[in-house]
Amino acid sequence: MFRAIGLVGTPYRWGGNTPDSGFDCSGLIGYVYRDAAGVQLPRTTREMSALRAPQVARQQLQSGDLVFFATNGGRQVSHAGIYVGEDRFVHAPSAGGTVRLDSLNNSYWQQRYLDARRVLGGERLARNP
Repeated sequence: MFRAIGLVGTPYRWGGNTPDSGFDCSGLIGYVYRDAAGVQLPRTTREMSALRAPQVARQQLQSGDLVFFATNGGRQVSHAGIYVGEDRFVHAPSAGGTVRLDSLNNSYWQQRYLDARRVLGGERLARNP
């Protein structure tokens, strides 16, 4: 997912889904998947987390897997990123910030990690429920 890494530094914008307008977390994921893989994903993180795609154990993550977090407390998906390898993921974290590369080993993300989905795998692509 080199395309995702190339977007690091793009400004955060709620509802944004292009490099020119900026990105929110789901807009970034949707853009990368459309641009790099020709895959159309749902618009929101909650819809993405509900895709009928294989769940992936954290130890089995591969580049391109979607990682989901509960950043608002509880266990409800509220944030997502694209795993890029070596325990790192690219995401658009918050207002005033920029697209960045973070580590799943960071205590903040470890505490909020929910699960991961493999949307791209072999010949099969995930489908909407």
